[in-house]
Amino acid sequence: MRTDTVYKKAFNRTASMLRDGQLAGELPSENELRRLIGVSRTTVRKVLQELVRRELVTVRNGIRTAGRAVDENDCYPDAETTPRAKHVEQQFMEWMLRGDTRPGTSINELELARQFGVATNGIREFLIRFSRFGLIEKRPNTGWLFKGFTEDFALELFEIRVMFELRSAHLFSRQPDTSPLWDKLAVLKIAHTELLKRIEIRFHDFSGLDNRFHRLINEASPNRFIDDFYDIITFIFHYHYQWNKQDEKQRNQAAILEHVAYIDALESRDAERIKRACQAHLASARATLMRSLIWT
Repeated sequence: MRTDTVYKKAFNRTASMLRDGQLAGELPSENELRRLIGVSRTTVRKVLQELVRRELVTVRNGIRTAGRAVDENDCYPDAETTPRAKHVEQQFMEWMLRGDTRPGTSINELELARQFGVATNGIREFLIRFSRFGLIEKRPNTGWLFKGFTEDFALELFEIRVMFELRSAHLFSRQPDTSPLWDKLAVLKIAHTELLKRIEIRFHDFSGLDNRFHRLINEASPNRFIDDFYDIITFIFHYHYQWNKQDEKQRNQAAILEHVAYIDALESRDAERIKRACQAHLASARATLMRSLIWT
C-alpha cells in the first residue's frame, strides 16, 4: 500500500517548479503555493519542511528562497506518487507498447504481477475493468487473451474523442486566471520544450507526455464518464499507433510541435484559433492511427 501519495506528488511538482525556474528567488506565501500546487495548507507545510531539510529551499529571517539546484534524484519515484490502480494501468500500457504485443497474445496475471511489483489481485482488478472495452477477454483455465480491435472500432471511438476534446478545449479557454489548469499547462509547455531538445534519444517518452496533455485538457470539463472513457482512449491513441515503429521519432517530433501550437492557442483564449489547433492535431492523430492499423 502506497502512503503519502498526495504529499509526494506535491513535493515532486514543487521541486520541478524550482528546477524549471518557476520558483526563483523569494518563494511565494504558503497560501499562494497551496493554490499553485492544488493541495492543502498542511501538505504545503510538509513539502516546505522537506525542501528546507534537503537544502532545496533556504530560510533566513523567516524568508524562504530557492536553495541548491534540483537534480533528478531529489524527486520521489513515479511508483511512489501514483495510486496502485493508475500504476498498474501505466505499467500495463508500457508493457503493451515496449513488447510490441499483437492480437492473440496471452496475458498471464502472475507474470505481470511479478514484473510490475504489485499483488496479483491488483492485476486482476485492472484486467476485469479493462475487459469491458472488448479488447481483452478471459479464457477458461487459460488466462487472458489480447484480441486487438478493428478499423471500424477505432474510427467510431475517434469520433467520440473529437467531440469530447473540442468541447473541453473550448471550456479550457474560459477558465479564470486563478484556475490551477493554467499553471499545469505552463508546466507541460516546458516539458514539451525540454523533450524537443532531446528528441534524438527520448522520442519514446512522448506517449506519456501526450497522455498528460490530453487528460489536462479534459480536466476543463470534469465528467466521470469522460474520465472512464479516457482509459480506452489512452490505450488506442497513445499506445497502439506506436506499434508502427516506422518514422516514430519524426512522428513524435511533429506531434510535439502540434502540441506547442495547441498550447499557444489555448493561452491566447481565442476560440477560433483553439478550434483550428485542436482540429489540426486530431486530424494528424487520426491519420497516424489509420496508418498503424494498415501496418498491423
